[in-house]
Amino acid sequence: MTENELSFIARGAIFTVFKTLGPGLLESVYESALTEELIERGIEVRRQVPIPVVYGETTLDVGFRLDLLLEEKLIIEIKSVETLTAVHHKLLITYLRLSRKKIGLLVNFNTTDVSKTIFRKVNGL
Repeated sequence: MTENELSFIARGAIFTVFKTLGPGLLESVYESALTEELIERGIEVRRQVPIPVVYGETTLDVGFRLDLLLEEKLIIEIKSVETLTAVHHKLLITYLRLSRKKIGLLVNFNTTDVSKTIFRKVNGL
């Protein structure tokens, strides 16, 4: 399955979770619900995946974690905040670069229209 196909399935799952739960819950709730929704759709999902940061010859112990990793290809970064800021977008781009993944989705569930708060990011590799 390609990153684009995964992205399409993930967006559908995001809409289903939002329609079911609505806005205003903790990120961990959306992460759990989205994981279940994706598994039901036949997608392999890993949660809270550690990302190593290599500086020179040293792997730094800094504790970055991807919210969701689908099929070892697509990152989903989940937020439930008043407003997404530039740092949220930059963080996903950094996660893509560090993990050497091509595509990621940033989603903010604390909204009245989730379709306007899903952002697709691409790593130029």
